[in-house]
Amino acid sequence: MPKLTIPEEEFMSPGHMGCLGCGATLAMRYVLKAAGKRTILTVPACCWAVMPGIFPYSCMKVPMLYNAFEATGAAASGVRAGLKAKGIKDINVIGFAGDGGTLDIGIQSLSGAVERGDDFLYICYDNEAYMNTGIQRSSSTPVGAWTTTTPVGKTKEWKKAPKKNGVEIMAAHKIPYTATATIGYPEDLIKKVKKALSIPGSKYIQIYSPCPTGWRLSPDKTVEVARLVVESCVYPLYEVENGRYIISRKPAKKKTVKEYFAIQGRFKHLPEEVINDIQKSVDEEWNLLLKKEEYTKDIGKTATQ
Repeated sequence: MPKLTIPEEEFMSPGHMGCLGCGATLAMRYVLKAAGKRTILTVPACCWAVMPGIFPYSCMKVPMLYNAFEATGAAASGVRAGLKAKGIKDINVIGFAGDGGTLDIGIQSLSGAVERGDDFLYICYDNEAYMNTGIQRSSSTPVGAWTTTTPVGKTKEWKKAPKKNGVEIMAAHKIPYTATATIGYPEDLIKKVKKALSIPGSKYIQIYSPCPTGWRLSPDKTVEVARLVVESCVYPLYEVENGRYIISRKPAKKKTVKEYFAIQGRFKHLPEEVINDIQKSVDEEWNLLLKKEEYTKDIGKTATQ
């Protein structure tokens, strides 16, 4: 039998209140498998503020601190400072927030915390919109997507601005580790979380977490779309470790953006010419990432001569 690479112990009980096929529930489950029971989570207003259950019940087996929408970075800093004051060093502090609470409302406290170098891991579970409050667009919503605040039809008001690149923003802060991950490749996700937690200082991982409700996606397609996004290079898997770019997975045969869009209702309104423009942009970004990997390959290596 093949060796199991995903830890068997569960830190999330059955009975969460997430929607069918929710990618964010898998993201949390895998993160906790990597982090273990010696973990404290800080969570803002988001889907995960609701999904554990109705007080006093919870599906979580680790402590959770609920904080204001904009304050996850500050809350994680505070938890670490409190543990330090008590001389406790063996507890993982993880901020766990959606893309709206990370890249929009919460970016100021996150930026401040990582600029200070506070020792915690920040997880952005990226479902590409404000799903908990009604599927409104966020800065992480991709070009062309339908949301309730970027409607389609005669108005053609789909998202026009490009998706904000959270990993590049965090890499620009010169923190020791940033990465992308997806629930479609759990082994890679767990490996990256473990790696991040082994590094002192501020770390950031953005996890692609499909939302069937908001994406007009069949719940049984969650894992499929989370792999298609990587195979089409729409959401590449890579790390930035002390300035060095490392691509985690290079598709043997790239899928097209059209194939990725086809199983999601949120893109069905797009005309062929717009899809072609998006494909061109994806190809350009992928080629740029390949160049970054090549250019930074020797960063951090010890000279042999």
